[in-house]
Amino acid sequence: MRETIDQNKLFNERKRRACAIAKALHTLYGHDRGTALAFTTPWELLVAVVLSAQSRDVLVNEITPNIFKKYPTVYDVAKADLQEFDDLVKKINYHTTKSKNIIASAKYIVENYGEVPRDIGELMKLPGVGRKTANVITSNAFKEVYGIAVDTHVRRLSLKFDLTDKLKPNDIEQDLMMLLPRSEWFDFHNNLIYYGREICPARKHECAEHFLTKIWPSAASRWPRAQ
Repeated sequence: MRETIDQNKLFNERKRRACAIAKALHTLYGHDRGTALAFTTPWELLVAVVLSAQSRDVLVNEITPNIFKKYPTVYDVAKADLQEFDDLVKKINYHTTKSKNIIASAKYIVENYGEVPRDIGELMKLPGVGRKTANVITSNAFKEVYGIAVDTHVRRLSLKFDLTDKLKPNDIEQDLMMLLPRSEWFDFHNNLIYYGREICPARKHECAEHFLTKIWPSAASRWPRAQ
């Protein structure tokens, strides 16, 4: 019985903290700011998100215009030569694997859908597309929010502010979804990424006076490992 009471207390504390953080992030970044990745179509966003894994968005945004100039549509990528495509993305980490996945995804889309599917389950059938990538695509390209995409910033800051005890992204997502109303999921993901990049990076630093740390001062001494 005591354990149940303690768990309920912890959950309620985390819920209040998560909502306070979401509200503070709105003050910093507003609503519906969206991803920093540049795109004009769902397919362009899919390519950008796949390339962005363990790579900087600013670098991806430098590279993708050349890709879409040479391969304007998913149909063009489906017919692309792997080496020629890979030459365009060789500055990106793990570029060959990502190139293979992008071309394979293009072929799968052309053969099965004709366009990028809106359903998160269908998106996750594509090579190189996990739940995080699918969440980013559905929420940013289609404005359909199924969950909270957990990238390295969201993971790290969720642990730093004690919003979860979990370590795996999918488990962290489930905890965050319980703490926040669905109307906050889209903004929470994107705004927390901006906060992690612009204000509170992974390396140790003095952050006691940071905007979010003032909500929960204990965060100043918590440095979870980035992944």
